[in-house]
Amino acid sequence: MMLHAAHAAHNGHKKILIRTVDTDVVVLAVALARTQNEETEVWVSFGTGKTFRFLAAHEIARALGPEKAQALPMFHALTGCDTVSSFAGHGKRTAWAVWTALPELTQTLTLLSTAPDHINEDAMHTIERFIILLYDRTSTTTDIDKARRKLFAKKSNVQLIPPTRAALEQHVRRAVYQGGHVWGQALVPSPTLPSPNDWGWNKTSGVYEPLWTTLPEASKICRELVSCKCKEGCVKKCKCKKASLQCTPLCACDGECSQN
Repeated sequence: MMLHAAHAAHNGHKKILIRTVDTDVVVLAVALARTQNEETEVWVSFGTGKTFRFLAAHEIARALGPEKAQALPMFHALTGCDTVSSFAGHGKRTAWAVWTALPELTQTLTLLSTAPDHINEDAMHTIERFIILLYDRTSTTTDIDKARRKLFAKKSNVQLIPPTRAALEQHVRRAVYQGGHVWGQALVPSPTLPSPNDWGWNKTSGVYEPLWTTLPEASKICRELVSCKCKEGCVKKCKCKKASLQCTPLCACDGECSQN
């Protein structure tokens, strides 16, 4: 769609209308409008029914400024789009407010949009700080794992804390694949895309699935968290016995079975 719109503008059309019900297209239209001259108007016919409206993508691009308009598709991918998961409980408005408070994120998003082949540590540190602020605007830490631990101590709910650094790295890879490799070539007639296997995806039984993290499952490595519910002595179905572990104070028997 963007390729045809750009072609129309290149051939002298001053007003271009794109019809869509997809937010991704609106975002790309704003990025496209940034690349056109001031005389070209890019309009988006968006939504259906009572939510239908015409959006002036060229005016939105001017209001954002060239840097932020260019970084917008990567921001959209990072905070959740059709192919990249979002952060539970944290929508676009919250993310936008954090972006406004963290201006250095713009340069990082632009870099990942224009040079997506490598995600350097500086970029990861900036995104890490962005996600920390997304979950806790008062946090001063730059280590997402530390922020995760502190928030868990306050909230005691894994749904309300940020992802681990390992999980965030895979999330960023998927975002860069979509925002940098795919959308970054929206104006290329025959784009060349790398294998998704190198960008946060796994192909299992012919279907691509997200690689959520490179860390092993907690249930398989945190054996000290295993506990049984044997109140009157361990039985054959005892979880501790099956795991070849001694009972601890976490168990219903309060660890007394291990003394027998």
